[in-house]
Amino acid sequence: MNDNTMDFQETPYQVGIVGDRSSLAAFRDVFEDGLGAQLLNRAHVVAAALSGEEPQGLEPFPGVPVFPSFEDMLYMHPKINLVLETSGVSRRIAELRARLPARVILVERAAASFFLRLFPSEDMWRACRLDLSATQSLLTTVIDQLQEDILFLDTDGLIIGANRSVRRRTGLERRELVGRRLDEIFDAMDLRPERGCEHCEHPVEQTLATGRPCETLGTTVDPFGRMHYFRLYTYPIHEDGELTRVVLIRRDITQRTEMENRLQQSEKLASIGELSTYIAHEIRNPLFAISGFANSLMRTETLDETTEQKLNIILAESRRLDEILKNILNFTRPTEQREARCTVLDVARDTLGVMDLAARSQNVRTTLEETQGLPQVQADPELVKQCLINLIKNALEAMPDGGELVVRARLVRGLVGLEVEDTGHGIPAAIRDRVFSPFFSTKGKGAGLGLAMIRKIMDDIGGDVTLSSREGQGTKVTLLLPPMLAVAKPDSNG
Repeated sequence: MNDNTMDFQETPYQVGIVGDRSSLAAFRDVFEDGLGAQLLNRAHVVAAALSGEEPQGLEPFPGVPVFPSFEDMLYMHPKINLVLETSGVSRRIAELRARLPARVILVERAAASFFLRLFPSEDMWRACRLDLSATQSLLTTVIDQLQEDILFLDTDGLIIGANRSVRRRTGLERRELVGRRLDEIFDAMDLRPERGCEHCEHPVEQTLATGRPCETLGTTVDPFGRMHYFRLYTYPIHEDGELTRVVLIRRDITQRTEMENRLQQSEKLASIGELSTYIAHEIRNPLFAISGFANSLMRTETLDETTEQKLNIILAESRRLDEILKNILNFTRPTEQREARCTVLDVARDTLGVMDLAARSQNVRTTLEETQGLPQVQADPELVKQCLINLIKNALEAMPDGGELVVRARLVRGLVGLEVEDTGHGIPAAIRDRVFSPFFSTKGKGAGLGLAMIRKIMDDIGGDVTLSSREGQGTKVTLLLPPMLAVAKPDSNG
C-alpha cells in the first residue's frame, strides 16, 4: 500500500454515556419523539454512568443499564470504545481524559449534542424520501390509469416520460420512448394537427413559443379507412418562472363527434319537417299549374320546333322539382315499416340480381360473400333492399371505368352486418364526416338524401350504419341490423 494512502475502515463503536442526573435527563428528552429505540440501536448505546451519584430511580434510556461510575460501566462493558460526556463540567471532562483507557474516545457535550441532532435530521430525510416515493408511485398509477395519451416533453421537444396508453399504442417501452423526438412517433400516435391546415403550428410548438396552454383539433384515418377525431392539449410547466416542461394530452373524441353530428342531423330534420307542409302546399300547387299549362301547350298543333323544345325543358324541370319535393317529404316522414323479418342473404341475392346488368355495363365484377348460420333480422325486407340498392348505385358511380364490388354478410358486434365494398376512387377525408348529412352531394345532381335516408332507416329499425374509405382504394359501407331474438311469443289462445 502507498504510504500516502490511508485505509479508512468503519469502526464498530460501542457507546457509553456519562453525566449527572440533569444532563442525562436532557439527553433522554432527545429520545422521547418516537425515534428513541431506533436511535439507540443505530448509535450502539450500551450503558450509562453517573458522576458521583447513586443511580437508583434513574432510567435515562429504555433498556440501557445505569452504573454509579464510569469505571463500573467500563468493567461491565469492556467493549465500550466511545464515551459521551453530557454535563460539560470541566473537572469531570479532565478526570475522564486522565483516567479513560487510550482505546476509548471521549466526545464532549457540545460535540455529542451536534451528532445527536444529526439523527433526527437523517430520519426526517428518510421519511421525506419515502413520502416522495409514495407520491411518485401514486401519480404514476393515476396517470397510467387514464385512457388519454399523456406525454411529458422537455423544451427541446424530447420525450422524457409517457403513460401506459402511449406505450400500448406505440408498442414501445418507456426506455425506448425517452429521449426521442415527438415527431418520430407521429405515425404511431396520430399527433398531427387538423388535416388541411398545412400552415398551422403544432400545439407543442405554440406552447414552447408562448409559454401558454394550447388546444387544437386533429383528424386521422386508421388502416381500415375509418375517420377518427381527437383533441390535443398542451400545458406548460414553469419552475421559478421559467418554462421547463410541456405536458401533451391526446383525447379521442370520435364517439362524441359522432353523437354531435347525429344531433345536428336531427335538428336539421326537425327544421325540414316544419317546412315540409309549407313546401307541399305553397310550391307543389303552382308547380302543378305550371306542368298542366305546359302539357296543354304541348298539344297545340301550331307549335314550332323551338317552342316545343322549351316546353319540354319546362316539363322536365317541373318533374325534377316534383321529385325533389317528394324526396324531401318522404325523408321527413317516419319510416313506415311492416312488422316483418328477413334473411339478409336472400335480400342481397335479389338486389345483386336486379343491379347485375348495370354493373356489367360498367365492367364491374360483383361478388357475394356468404356466411352461413346468420340469424334473421328484424326489419322490413323492402327497406333493407332500398338501402342496399342505394349503396350499390353509389358504388357503381364511384367506378366509372370498372372495378370490383363485394357484398358480404357477417356478424359484427352481435348485429348482422351487410357490407358493400367497392374499389372506386374513395371519399376525401375532408368531406367524410358530411356524407350522411341531408342535402350533401358531390355528384352535382339529386337532392343528396341517399346516405342520409339510409341512416334514417337504420335508426328507425334500431340498427346503425358505418363508413370507412381511403382515397384511391375504395369505400366500404356496413349496414348493422338487429337480429331476431329467441324470445317466446305469447300464446294467442291464452
